[in-house]
Amino acid sequence: MSITLNTTMSSIMTNKRRVGALKSLGVVTVGDALTYYPFRVADPVPLRALREARIGERMAFSASVRGMRVVPMNVRRGYRLEAVVDDGDFAVSRHVAGAAARLVFFSYKKQYVDWLSMRLRSGAIVVIAGEPSEFNGQLQFTHPEIMTVAPGSGPADGEYSGVVQMSALKYDADTVEAGLRRISRPRPVYHASSRISSEHIHESIVQCIELLAGTGQDLPGDAATEAPQTMKPMEDGGISGAGTAPAGAESRSGNAVAVGLARAIPDVLPESVRESNHLLHRAEAFLAIHDPLSTADFKRAIGTMRYEEAFVSQTALLQSRSNVRKDAALPCAGVALRDRFIESLPFPLTGGQREVIDDIGVDMAREYPMQRLLQGEVGSGKTVVAVAAMLQAAGSGHQAVLVAPTQVLAEQHHATISAMLCAIDGVETGDDPSRDALSPNDPADLIKAAESAADDGDAKGRAAVKHPVKHSGARSGKQDGAAHAQSDANTRHVPVILLTGGMKLAARRRALALAASGDPCIIVATHAAFSKTFQAPNLALVVIDEQHRFGVEQRESLRTKNDVVPHLLVMTATPIPRTAAMTWFGDLDISWLTELPGGRKPIRTFVVPENDGRMMGSMFAHIRGRIDAGERAYVVCPRIDADDESDGDDDTSGALQIGVYDDSDAYRRESAAAAANTAASAPSQEDGDGAPSRPPLHSVAEIERRLSSLPQFRGVRFATLTGRDDDATKQQVMADFADGATPVLVATTVIEVGVDVPQASCIVIFDADRYGLSQLHQLRGRVGRGGTDSWAFLISRAEDGGPAQQRLQVIQGTLDGAQIAQADLEFRGAGDVLGDAQSGGKSGLKLLRVVKDVKIIADARERAGRLLADDPDLSGEVELAGAVLDFTRGNETFLTSS
Repeated sequence: MSITLNTTMSSIMTNKRRVGALKSLGVVTVGDALTYYPFRVADPVPLRALREARIGERMAFSASVRGMRVVPMNVRRGYRLEAVVDDGDFAVSRHVAGAAARLVFFSYKKQYVDWLSMRLRSGAIVVIAGEPSEFNGQLQFTHPEIMTVAPGSGPADGEYSGVVQMSALKYDADTVEAGLRRISRPRPVYHASSRISSEHIHESIVQCIELLAGTGQDLPGDAATEAPQTMKPMEDGGISGAGTAPAGAESRSGNAVAVGLARAIPDVLPESVRESNHLLHRAEAFLAIHDPLSTADFKRAIGTMRYEEAFVSQTALLQSRSNVRKDAALPCAGVALRDRFIESLPFPLTGGQREVIDDIGVDMAREYPMQRLLQGEVGSGKTVVAVAAMLQAAGSGHQAVLVAPTQVLAEQHHATISAMLCAIDGVETGDDPSRDALSPNDPADLIKAAESAADDGDAKGRAAVKHPVKHSGARSGKQDGAAHAQSDANTRHVPVILLTGGMKLAARRRALALAASGDPCIIVATHAAFSKTFQAPNLALVVIDEQHRFGVEQRESLRTKNDVVPHLLVMTATPIPRTAAMTWFGDLDISWLTELPGGRKPIRTFVVPENDGRMMGSMFAHIRGRIDAGERAYVVCPRIDADDESDGDDDTSGALQIGVYDDSDAYRRESAAAAANTAASAPSQEDGDGAPSRPPLHSVAEIERRLSSLPQFRGVRFATLTGRDDDATKQQVMADFADGATPVLVATTVIEVGVDVPQASCIVIFDADRYGLSQLHQLRGRVGRGGTDSWAFLISRAEDGGPAQQRLQVIQGTLDGAQIAQADLEFRGAGDVLGDAQSGGKSGLKLLRVVKDVKIIADARERAGRLLADDPDLSGEVELAGAVLDFTRGNETFLTSS
């Protein structure tokens, strides 16, 4: 049978239970097995004679078997195999006297015991690694790892050498020296499960390597617990040409494995790239990863495969960027409506906003699709930029859709955009001294301005806010195929359509019908926009808000609904270090909004130790004073109630509830997956500050009860908001909070996205030491949106001087999201503020980390660019072209990955 990387594990393994266990880990084919990388290597096992043994410390030695017996265990069933070994020859080389020890194995399976009996027959030479213990005054090794040595090997002049008298394939090592070297070197450690151990994973992968190389043997029915025949990694780390045996292969078992593997696994990286970066051949790298000679050997191999992932992904990104220009898009050159909107704003745009709007305008006027990532701090004015882009599309006779992650946020966007469009005709252009008095980008002020304009006589403007779908104006001129700006009469009131899964059926059908008509409009939607029932045949622009909260498959579905690819604007407030964004999102044009609009005041942040009663009391008194002044306060807790069993790391429980805001089960699954990734990367044990256990997390129910009983809040009404509340309750709670009926809102992190109350000036975050820095920064952004003084109080139970306290000091000391993201990366180490590579099971990346490996990505991108400049179709690099195609097929939507 010819074995390839695509051969299934079930076709080469007789142990069906192990096949099933591997499948549960995502290992289905031989290629999956080779790319199921260990997360570390165990320390080398020291060589010691039996008289040098230390109870409880692993050791390795060679010995000969004196005798062996199998004892049935009648009471417990099964069998006990005992073998007595003598290390006399090995002890001589260690300059100590020889000694004896007992090897003990237990098993219910007669087949396995018979197999062991054959290996441990009297007179056999074996190499052993295990942890010694003492039983009845005798040294004992229980279930040690053993390797059999070919007969005829023995000491010569103090060194081990040997002549293989029988087929070497029947033994694990040709010589004692080789066996000791292999059994004592570092062993890969894999992520295992209750169904399969790391050792068995390693055993299975090594078997795949041997079969690929043409030297493997099928293991007996249930497979042994000890390692099968393995290969020596390269001694000199040499690099060979593609299709030839790697240099240093002479040091491997008779050269057979290395030569065969190099023949079965051709290299992907161009030889020039590999040589200039001193990387290994792909076959060498797989050998060194799964059967390393040393930790340095392992690290070099992992580095090779990490660079390969970077090079393949960056080549795919650059090819995608080039191919996008071959797609057709609807050019949107009509800027009259957009410019009139900008003139009607009751505040001046920042320089950054003007620049980004101009860049987007140029992109959208082209006949190929725009792909732009807009990153900006909370409150930097991304919504105004998005509305300007959508009005450019509508003013050119086309449709635009804004997709928001929650129903609350979608409704808020709908109200804000409707008010903005009302203000286009209701507010006169030119200098207006009242502009500076308004809070820039404040939806409440925009709505007030729009209502004021309507009161002055623009009845149509008022109607457009209340019933946008009834004032759509004339249809676009799509019948004659022209994509031009509509007349002033037809664009005076662009309809703003709301589409959510929570709408009543009749309203939803009306919204879907208006979108399907192709009339120029702005559609504000939740995940309902990804459904098959949503059709917008004249769609020219897709705006994704808070892009990290959507699955990549969902984002791509909007781009592939029509023959013409829409322009894409992706917005995020999640802090991403600039260098990481420029390299990973290199297929997108990137814009940053770093300048906050005028009138915004910095949020003052304080870390408050929970055990400091005096400071806590002062904080609550301060909040009461702000409430008496007509302002609002958020109180955030990581758990809903005491029965919530989530550990709350980085507010897992809160994050899981965010999805309930939405109308899509798919989004709930996406949120759950994101929360699981966050929890997995969150620091543990107070970030390693030595605490034996974490105190229980605070819950919404507990804190609401405690605060409402405090004298500082006598007479103040509280409200609670969690993901468990139904939509009607959420809307009522937010309405009461916004108008001041309940000025204190105790909630989980459902407020992180989709809640905008300008009167909110204080936020208290309990268990702040258990959140990620980026999430704390996002939560802090909920206040300070109304132009008033604002405060954030981070309640902590972290120990003085510990890492958790240091992280909070970063939040206290800066409002710069980029600095916070970089600090988050440094504190988490291997954890990544963006997630390891792309989150999701379909990702082709397993080693590359977007932020941590930014230098690798940048270097790979530069070299990939030079290669594509000379060979755009990769006709001279067949293996690389295949790898790029495989990556693209598994990551069709990685262009907007998170």
